[in-house]
Amino acid sequence: MAAQFRALRDSIEHNMIAEIIAVGSEMLTPHRQDTNSLYLTAGLNRLGVSVAFKTIVGDNFEHLVSAAGIAIRRADIVVFSGGLGPTEDDLTREAAARALGIGAHRDDAVLEGLRQRFAARKIPMPANNQKQADVLDGAILLENKNGSAPGQWLDTVVAGPQGQPHRKIVILLPGPPGELKLMFDSECRPRLSAVLPARHIATRMLRMALIPESSVDARTAPIYQKFTDVETTILAGKGEIQLHFSAAKPTLAEARARVDELAELIEAEMGEDIFSNDGSTLEEVVQLMLGLRDMTLSVAESCTGGLLSERLTAVPNISRNFVGGAIVYSDALKMKFARVPAEVLDQYGAISAEVARALAEGIRAETGSSLGIGITGLAGPAVPTTGPDAGKPVGLVYIGLSDGEDTQVKQLQLPGDRGRIRLWASMHALEMLRRYLQ
Repeated sequence: MAAQFRALRDSIEHNMIAEIIAVGSEMLTPHRQDTNSLYLTAGLNRLGVSVAFKTIVGDNFEHLVSAAGIAIRRADIVVFSGGLGPTEDDLTREAAARALGIGAHRDDAVLEGLRQRFAARKIPMPANNQKQADVLDGAILLENKNGSAPGQWLDTVVAGPQGQPHRKIVILLPGPPGELKLMFDSECRPRLSAVLPARHIATRMLRMALIPESSVDARTAPIYQKFTDVETTILAGKGEIQLHFSAAKPTLAEARARVDELAELIEAEMGEDIFSNDGSTLEEVVQLMLGLRDMTLSVAESCTGGLLSERLTAVPNISRNFVGGAIVYSDALKMKFARVPAEVLDQYGAISAEVARALAEGIRAETGSSLGIGITGLAGPAVPTTGPDAGKPVGLVYIGLSDGEDTQVKQLQLPGDRGRIRLWASMHALEMLRRYLQ
């Protein structure tokens, strides 16, 4: 067997993939989430292993055997989290054994350790705790320093579709995060490091705002498709597009060089549409640009109700450049805090380019900041039926940006519900500011 393992180790591909199976019916409800897989993914990535699949399976033996069998066939490393407890619905050990076609045995040393654990607490050990001493044939026990259920490590060979041998590493870990994390770090990572080929993963992320995902892909696909050794993922949401690049190479330097090469080509294509090439948020980029120009900002918000200010003040040290502003929801406060003339409101209505301009100019003058932003619009769902704003559609938003000499006004017609309109309005304001500061 040792000779067979050596041959398999010599022939193993660098791009090993893993699958994580989270066990527990509670994670198939709205009340609990699988957070263990995020930690395991990060740990495996640091070892150069890509996680190709994640599965959540309820406490059903047949379902678990099926999921385990699929994972063992398609992944090099299979990590189970949960289902190692003493109750009837803790089925991971039994299901893994069935899927692998092997037996299990009760380990006397583990059983004695469980008895001593209960004795130290001066309580009798229930009979069902004995199943925690069941060990897969050929497996190595992993010490659980924070709980009663030991983990298990099985380095084995299974037959492929044509009968050829495939090496598989199967790991059983307890579900409680405090137990799983310590066990993975202290017991699994050293073992994986010892048997895995040298492999390092490097990642990069480019971020863009307010560009359709399809447009980004149309322009970048001809570039990234040539990099077959770099995994490219496009994520879209909340007005932002993210391009994620990941490459696995024998050395970290090689991996970084490859993702950097692709990122630079994409940056050349997308130009100023990219607001970040290092993971920084749009708010952080705006803060940096304001700081480099030694400029300050104030805002007057109507329909966004302080959302733009909240996003800005989430950035540490923003006080150096953001002096503050006002939530001017009513016409009275637009006049009082942002100097909007009453005749402008009467003639054009609060939802107008003229008021956005006045808000930006007024709040800048009132606070003495270098720049002022004014936002006004209709987030809905009600539509005004009287006055100068009557009949204006939901989603109509105006954003003004003033530097004391010139004022820009942007008109938007944003789709969606109230929350989406407010979010996208704040995103447009930040991107408008970034473009001005470039």
